[in-house]
Amino acid sequence: MLTSFPADELYRQADRVRLEAVGNEVHLRGLIEFSNICRNDCLYCGLRRGNEKVKRYHMTEEEIIETATKAAEIGFETIVLQSGEDLYYNTKRMCRIIKEIKKLDVAVTLSIGERSPDEYKAFREAGADRYLMRIETTDRDLYHKLNPGMSWQHRYECLMTIKELGYELGSGIMVGLPGQTIESIADDLMFLKEIGVDMAGIGPFIPHQEPPLANEGGGNLELALRTMAAMRLLMPDINIPATTAMESLHPQGRIMALKAGANVVMPNVTEGEYRKLYALYPGKICVNDTPVHCRSCIGMKIQAIGRTIGKGKGSHRVLKVGSIN
Repeated sequence: MLTSFPADELYRQADRVRLEAVGNEVHLRGLIEFSNICRNDCLYCGLRRGNEKVKRYHMTEEEIIETATKAAEIGFETIVLQSGEDLYYNTKRMCRIIKEIKKLDVAVTLSIGERSPDEYKAFREAGADRYLMRIETTDRDLYHKLNPGMSWQHRYECLMTIKELGYELGSGIMVGLPGQTIESIADDLMFLKEIGVDMAGIGPFIPHQEPPLANEGGGNLELALRTMAAMRLLMPDINIPATTAMESLHPQGRIMALKAGANVVMPNVTEGEYRKLYALYPGKICVNDTPVHCRSCIGMKIQAIGRTIGKGKGSHRVLKVGSIN
C-alpha cells in the first residue's frame, strides 16, 4: 500500500475514512517555539547540539505567556509549547508557564522531549493536557545511528509513562531517512497503533544544509503522504496533522495532506526573530509572517477545499468498533 497502491485512490480512501471517523473540521493548534537550545545531537536536526552556526535563544516565561495570550485572543483553543531539549526550563519554570496558560481556557500540549517520570507527572498536575514526542523510527539500529547518545528503549519508556499519566499521547515518525526501508515504515505504523496514540504526525526527512547529512537524499513528499494516508486507514479516529514540513516541499503541501486524511494544522504563533531561528530543516515556510496572517491564510485555504475550522479543543474521540463502513 505504501508504494504499489495507486496514490490517488489511496488518498481518496483515506479522505473518506477521515470524514466518517472525525468529520469535516480541521482543528488549529497555535505553536509556540520557545527555545532552540537542545542537549541532543540528532544528525537530521538543524537544532542539533553540534551545529555551531545556530543563533541560540530561549524565551522568557513572560514572553511565552504573552504569546499564548495573543494566540488565544485570535481564536486558538490549543497552545502547543515546543522546544529543543532545553533543561533551563526545569520543573518549576514549566509548571508556572503551564498554570498561567491554562487560565486562558485552552488545551496545553507539550513537545519538549525526554524528561523524568516525576517531571511528566508534575506537568500533568499543573494542567498539561497532551504531550507530543515522535519515536522517529522503530528500527533501533537506525535510531541509534541517527541519534547518537540516545536510547530507543528510553524514549519508548517515556512514551509509556506519558500515556499512563493520562495525557493525550502524540507521536510520529520521519519518512525518507537514510537507510530506512518500506518494511521499517510499515513496522512504525503498527507500533503507533499498538501503543494507542491519540495523535500522530508524519514528517518527511529534509536534509539540513549543515553536515553530517547535508548530501543525503530526502524530500519525498509522495512517500510522506502515502504513509500518512495509510495511517488514517489503520487508525481511523486519531488526530493527524498536516505538517509544516510538507508545505516546505510543495506550496500546497498541507492542503494535499488535508485531502489525504489529515485533520489538524499547527500554525506558528511565535513572533519576531524567534520564528526564523527555530530552523529544524531548511526552507521552513512562513518565517516572515505574523501569527494573525498565518491563521487567516490557513483558514482561507481550509475553507477553499470545503472544510471548516474546528470548534473546541479538538480532543481525540475514540470511535466505537464497527462505526466505519
